[in-house]
Amino acid sequence: MNDRIRGPKRAEREELARLLPAPAERDLPPGRHLHHKDTLMRLIDQDGVRATTRPRPRLLRPAILLPAAGLALGGVLLTTLAVTGRDHAPAPAVAPTASGATAHRGAAVLLDRIAAVASKSGDRKVGDDQFVYVRTLQTENEGTFGGPVKLTEPREREVWITQESGPVVDEGLIHQNGSYGPITVGVPDGEEPVGYPAGLNRPTYTWLASLPADPDALGRRLAAEITADQDARDTPPEDRDPDQDLFDTIGELLRETLMPPRTAAALYKVAAGIPGVSVDTDAVDAAGRHGIGVARDNTRAGWRTAWIFDAKTLEYLGERSYLIRDTSLGRKGTVTNRSAVMERAVVGALREKPSTKA
Repeated sequence: MNDRIRGPKRAEREELARLLPAPAERDLPPGRHLHHKDTLMRLIDQDGVRATTRPRPRLLRPAILLPAAGLALGGVLLTTLAVTGRDHAPAPAVAPTASGATAHRGAAVLLDRIAAVASKSGDRKVGDDQFVYVRTLQTENEGTFGGPVKLTEPREREVWITQESGPVVDEGLIHQNGSYGPITVGVPDGEEPVGYPAGLNRPTYTWLASLPADPDALGRRLAAEITADQDARDTPPEDRDPDQDLFDTIGELLRETLMPPRTAAALYKVAAGIPGVSVDTDAVDAAGRHGIGVARDNTRAGWRTAWIFDAKTLEYLGERSYLIRDTSLGRKGTVTNRSAVMERAVVGALREKPSTKA
């Protein structure tokens, strides 16, 4: 039967077979773990491009306030949460061709299989009075702002994120470096905080489940909300990159939430259609786990970001970023960001852990 496969479909199957082994014939565990992380600042410093503090398209995301960890910038409290595992990363084993066609085809096939697996993961009911619990490993950048990256060893971090649908100011709790701190909405000095309802800036499980399951409709919905967000804060046209913004937004949604199966599947299919998406055949998360990465180069910023998946189960493991050219952050190949999701669950109260649930 395989001999009758011709043309692009056969090429795609052969490309995928070369990239990774076939996934195990089982669903992912119901408690697939996605990463909650707010990355602060990675500097765009070449070719006269002005510095920026937003690696993602949105700055309305609530700040995470930590003792001795917050950084006041423009009146908004943010937290440095850049992560990594080692000082340098190898060049991607599968690089884009001159046209980008080969690498993108491999990424599209891979994402299609990831979507199929994600669609079969366990769905669940999550109430407004519950919290999403995420435990991760990640390292922090202790270097000076705009200077060379100086990374710590991986450290454990726990967060509890409220699932209330109405506007909230207090979004949850974070435990890191032996201390607990609130996750609250950041506002300029002297202004009253205004809570965020569930939505793109505060994606609860219920809100995510309400998104379109059709990839085309979901892509249009995300693009429209990203544009509205940028318009609201007067982001200049030269600072907008719709394809990169969409890739970054999907990555944020994947790592910061408990994802409904059908929404996860649709997001991966949307990502498969983003120009420039490619494959890293050997990506390593902060826990030292090797996987296969779905990556995209942010050419203006000078780094590549990859979502890392287990090569057999296609379970989401974490994320890494590394420089694709020399910048003030370091030499080409320097890892600037790595995380690893170790546990994710739904709990009924702040500070409650899955192991302590009744």
